[in-house]
Amino acid sequence: DGLVVTYQLKEGILFSNGDPFTCADVVYTWNAILSDLSQASTSGYGDIDAIECPDDVTVQVLVQAREDLIERTVESLAGAKNAIIHLYNSTSPAQRRVVFGLEKADIVQMAIRGTQWIKDRLPRLAGTNVRLEYSPESFSATEVEFAVEICQAVMSVWQPTPENRIILNLPDTVEVAMPNVYADQIEWFIRNIGNRESVIISLHTHNDRGTGVAATELGMLAGADRVEGTL
Repeated sequence: DGLVVTYQLKEGILFSNGDPFTCADVVYTWNAILSDLSQASTSGYGDIDAIECPDDVTVQVLVQAREDLIERTVESLAGAKNAIIHLYNSTSPAQRRVVFGLEKADIVQMAIRGTQWIKDRLPRLAGTNVRLEYSPESFSATEVEFAVEICQAVMSVWQPTPENRIILNLPDTVEVAMPNVYADQIEWFIRNIGNRESVIISLHTHNDRGTGVAATELGMLAGADRVEGTL
């Protein structure tokens, strides 16, 4: 009768070899059941016309915590099915002092305002599945306590859930930290961030020392969930 049922697969399900379980695997299994190669019973499937995997292409955009740039960024996403809006602002002591001439509390407010500006514009992206990503720029040169504080402030505005997690991206900008130090920072951050089940921890390593891969591997071992590469 034309009924369409949409299921959302639980994140983090893996096969025994470590590969992720995806909607493509569901489609493959369905086609196998119907094929002559499968001896599985097809009883109970007669009312299903088709199983399709939705468009899994996600557009990711990077934007500073400035309202004029956020406005143009949201405009650019009109019609996208899936989008990640990646918000960032500088957080290290040198950038706070030299670039902005601001104190920690002012930098936190900058991140809060940027998050709110994005959230206020979400009604204009009706039909788009939007995930927020936030980066404390120069994370590896930022006090880890302050990195947690500012990320927690962003989360308090965005209100992520286990079903709609926020990405917290932690850059090793110009690779100021050695791989083992970066991994220690990642581990400390993960242990101290609140509402961990609603967070995807992302690595963003640079390669100025020539050890970007090592930093990424150690960061994953420290508990990160995702890698965002830099070329």
